[in-house]
Amino acid sequence: MNTGVKMIGRIVVLVSVAAALLGLAACNTVAGAGRDITDSAQAVKRAL
Repeated sequence: MNTGVKMIGRIVVLVSVAAALLGLAACNTVAGAGRDITDSAQAVKRAL
């Protein structure tokens, strides 16, 4: 693999993890956390 492609992949993963952590920190209930995780997963699928 090209090192540029690896770096982009790492950045995507890092941003996804950061977004998931922020989403979990922002939600007030377990149900909210579930929705946040689901939304984050769908966003990652769309990005890839």
